[in-house]
Amino acid sequence: MSPHRLAAGVLLPGFHGTTAPDWLLARLADGLGGVVYFGRNVVDDAQVTALSAQLRAVRADVVIGIDEEGGDVTRLDYGRGSEVPGNHALGAAGDPDLTRAVAASVGARLAACGVSLNLAPSADLVLTLDDPVIGVRSFGSDPMAAGVHVAAYVEGMQAVGVAACAKHFPGHGASTVDSHAALPVLPRTVAELAAVEFVPFRSAVAAGVRSIMTGHLVVPEWGAEPATLNPVAVRVLREQLGFTGAIVTDGLDMKAVGGDLAAGAVRSLVAGADALCLGGEPLDDAGLQWLIDSIVAAVESGTLPLERLAEAARRTAALGVPPARVEAHDASLGSEAARRAVEVRGTLALSGPPVVLDLEVEASIAVGDVPWGLGPYLTELIPGTTVVSARTADEVAAVAAGRTVVVVTREAHRFPFTRDLVSSLAKIGLDLVHVETGVPGPDLGTVARVDTHGGSRVCLRAAAERIAASQRLEQGNQ
Repeated sequence: MSPHRLAAGVLLPGFHGTTAPDWLLARLADGLGGVVYFGRNVVDDAQVTALSAQLRAVRADVVIGIDEEGGDVTRLDYGRGSEVPGNHALGAAGDPDLTRAVAASVGARLAACGVSLNLAPSADLVLTLDDPVIGVRSFGSDPMAAGVHVAAYVEGMQAVGVAACAKHFPGHGASTVDSHAALPVLPRTVAELAAVEFVPFRSAVAAGVRSIMTGHLVVPEWGAEPATLNPVAVRVLREQLGFTGAIVTDGLDMKAVGGDLAAGAVRSLVAGADALCLGGEPLDDAGLQWLIDSIVAAVESGTLPLERLAEAARRTAALGVPPARVEAHDASLGSEAARRAVEVRGTLALSGPPVVLDLEVEASIAVGDVPWGLGPYLTELIPGTTVVSARTADEVAAVAAGRTVVVVTREAHRFPFTRDLVSSLAKIGLDLVHVETGVPGPDLGTVARVDTHGGSRVCLRAAAERIAASQRLEQGNQ
């Protein structure tokens, strides 16, 4: 196989549109490895199925990838919120069999849509409440417990024929920097990583995970290069963890790798990566040609051995095998899992229709602009509910006029405005219910707190159901 075709075979770009542009189809015919779908490519399942069929009509073994983590990170349900809870909710539910079943259900849906690779699950741990990018994408903070759920997720996903991808090795959970925006340096020794962060990845390998994504994360003992570009990270995966599948890069357009896409592509291949995710910014035909030419030039100069490129192309191609059969997916599982994840602290007892204040904050790039908020669900379940957009404690108190206030946050502890407003509302003596949709932080003095462990559609609905049930219970006791 020619160096040009091998170079094309390791690339997984994004693109614009809900149908494939002609240049992309031509590139697939010339050996392009595959694509990664984003929210901009999705209308509904039927459209995605048709898009995948369009791609596979050109080449049956094209890699079709997607970030369908469930919960806060969804592509298939980008316009309305995921029908399943994310990892943190599944971890809170504490049932690996449920995690396996949810993953199999998501996988069955992806298989029906023609997807061969799901860039999930996140095998990262919650090791600091200041992490801006992982949060509820993680199964939790306990390495062993998280590892059990990671393995269950991998098993469920791959049982229906869709390759799973454990990410972001060596583990993003101790970082306080979003690698979409800058380069995180992990405050961890290699010994600490091996004892803690590596544990869920070892579980993924033991479960037979077909791919692992390296993160743009610097481990000081490994040198100044992030894991994506660092041969030491690859050696650890191959030699210490025993991983033999495809190593997938995180998006090479991210600020953490310096913004030079071609240089990042070559350096990651030299380091030992296989499939190159080119990131959320879509490329055009000229951009792909530039990358292919850069990789070929590296081969011709001796920087990148041809054998290394051929190995990477072979491992990438293995991720393009379409599922042999398509199972029916169980949409009800997500609601069940979300309900089991809800935790209530304090006394939750509504005496009448509440006032709802959704304190939305800007989501991370990984999450994107997915619908969020409890107001619509409580309005549906409790007639007379009032949704307000007040920004001060006095404004909220004036509207409440003695009614229960339900204030909804996403990791209130990370955002001074939301943290301070919730605390102020509690201090003025309102009957206040705090619904936290992110990783739970410190108590802010409210009468009750409802932790959903995620902000997906089903998590918000489950919280609304629990709150509505407390009103019925209170009325029954009167």
